Amino acid sequence: MHNQIKNNNLRFIKETALIACGVISACFGLKSFLIPNDFIDGGVTGISLLISTLSKLNLSYLIVVINIPFVILGYKQIGKGFAIKTSIAIAALSLSLVFIPFTPVTHDKLLIAIFGGFFLGGGIGLAMRGGCVIDGTEVLALYISRNSQLT
Repeated sequence: MHNQIKNNNLRFIKETALIACGVISACFGLKSFLIPNDFIDGGVTGISLLISTLSKLNLSYLIVVINIPFVILGYKQIGKGFAIKTSIAIAALSLSLVFIPFTPVTHDKLLIAIFGGFFLGGGIGLAMRGGCVIDGTEVLALYISRNSQLT
C-alpha cells in the first residue's frame, strides 16, 4: 500500500514536470521565434495566431476558447483525467504567453522555422508524455489514432 502511494506520487510529479516543461518550451518557441516574426503554427494555436493577427483579439483568450470543443471531445472519448490535465495545460500555455517575458532570438527565417518548430514540437511532445496535449487538434489526432487504422 505504501509503495503504491509512493509510486502514484512519483508518477504525478513526473507528469506535472513533463507538462510544465512542455508548456514552457512551447511558449518559448512561440514568443521567441514564431510570434515576433509573423510565423503561423498549425492546429488551434495557428488558427488562434491567425485570428489574433487579423482581428487584434487577445491570443491567450483565443487559444482557450477555440480549444474548448476539443477538450470536450477529449473528455467524452479519452477520459476525464486527460481532459482535466489538458485544460490545465492549455490554460497554463495561455497564461505563460501573457506573463513569461521571452525576447525574440533571431530574424533569420530559416532559423525561426527550425528552432520555433523544435521548441514548439518538443513542448507538445513533453506534454503528451505527461498525459495531456496543449493544442486541441492533437486531441482529434489521438482520437483518430485510437479508433481507426490510421496512425
